[in-house]
Amino acid sequence: MTKSELKEFLDEKVILYNNPRFIESDPIQIPHQFSLKEDIEIAGFLTATITWGNRKMIINNAQKLITFMGNSPYDFVINHEERHLELMENFVHRTFNGQDCVTFIKGLQHIYNNYNGLEDAFTTSKHLSSTQENIAAFKKIFFEIEHGTRTTKHISDPLQGSAAKRLNMYLRWMCRKDNAGVDFGIWKSIPMSALSCPLDVHSGNVARKLGLLTRKQNDAKALNELDQNLRQLDADDPVKYDFALFGLGVFEGF
Repeated sequence: MTKSELKEFLDEKVILYNNPRFIESDPIQIPHQFSLKEDIEIAGFLTATITWGNRKMIINNAQKLITFMGNSPYDFVINHEERHLELMENFVHRTFNGQDCVTFIKGLQHIYNNYNGLEDAFTTSKHLSSTQENIAAFKKIFFEIEHGTRTTKHISDPLQGSAAKRLNMYLRWMCRKDNAGVDFGIWKSIPMSALSCPLDVHSGNVARKLGLLTRKQNDAKALNELDQNLRQLDADDPVKYDFALFGLGVFEGF
């Protein structure tokens, strides 16, 4: 395919998958339960944190977390007491356990009490041509609280070689704005042009078959290569192609 043919093909797939029907089978349905900005971003952050593995299990466990929080994530984060965290101590999603969960709630409270919320905490580095340094800076802020070493693995650091798939997906949810109704676009301080594709096994394999990615590992270097190629297709909204790559991989077995 020529570049123009590839763009036309992927643009058609974006239209096919970037619509409200996508929400029904995707973890993004969890933050879509809410209308308050803070509820959306907290529910989205916790959901994105556990988005790996079986999608049905991800959605069920994310919903369990929201139920633990009385279906009011922001109020819970701000006003919880230690006794309210006891329910969460038994939470498990793969390697994300109850102690990790408790630490994340305390980390979120720290963010809202000291950094004016998640959006500001993700923009402290001011490198807005790419989100990767923002993610690394966010991780440092998040773990300013007392925490166990093992919990730090649940927030990736792109500057340490990670593709940071889940956090790039979360930033897509929060920052990308269009009329399709899937992504929220409630954060205005990070431009869509700076967003990176959530690179995972599905999007990576499809990208390689389409010639958008040559590197074999799904790491930070691969993400940079994919970002550069997607920005050639649409410099203003490169991450929209996540819908195409993911849909081709998961729903079409491309």
